[in-house]
Amino acid sequence: MREVASKQQLRLSFLRWAVVTVPFVLLLGFTAARLAPSGPENLWYAAIIKPDITPPDWAFPVAWTAIYILLGLSLAMIIHARGSRLRGAAIALFGVQLAVNLTWSPVFFGMHQVTWALGIVGIMFALTCAMTLLFARIRIVAALLLVPYLAWLLFAGYLNYQIMDLNPGAETLAPPTSSSQIIKL
Repeated sequence: MREVASKQQLRLSFLRWAVVTVPFVLLLGFTAARLAPSGPENLWYAAIIKPDITPPDWAFPVAWTAIYILLGLSLAMIIHARGSRLRGAAIALFGVQLAVNLTWSPVFFGMHQVTWALGIVGIMFALTCAMTLLFARIRIVAALLLVPYLAWLLFAGYLNYQIMDLNPGAETLAPPTSSSQIIKL
């Protein structure tokens, strides 16, 4: 016997997923950001030349918090779409995209690999475009929640490129003190 869920039951089911996915994505994002100091806490970053359009340091955690919340909500919508044949592929693509996303901060701030970081932004953008198209086939609102992330990735890519252009050999620049903040693999 098949039962039909009420709108309230469906809404509560989505909210149960969102209560898990939003904090999970936020936790992963903040954990990756803490692997290497960023912003003014990072002596290497403080020493390099930044483009004039670089936002103030406080804007980055605000933007990423909003983006991670939207990513978590979007994922909850896709997980909640139990009848979709594309659901598994969409969740897997989300996981791959998030894994790539979480590598950027350690590569840029920890390893000082500006060129690699720019490549990571490009890969993140391509994966997020594919993810947005796939999500749109399942839940259009889930795809629309990814639009601010796509816009931020374009902006982040431009900033990353400008930093690379303004700081030739940025990978070899040492922090101004003797304490090392470089992550080496």
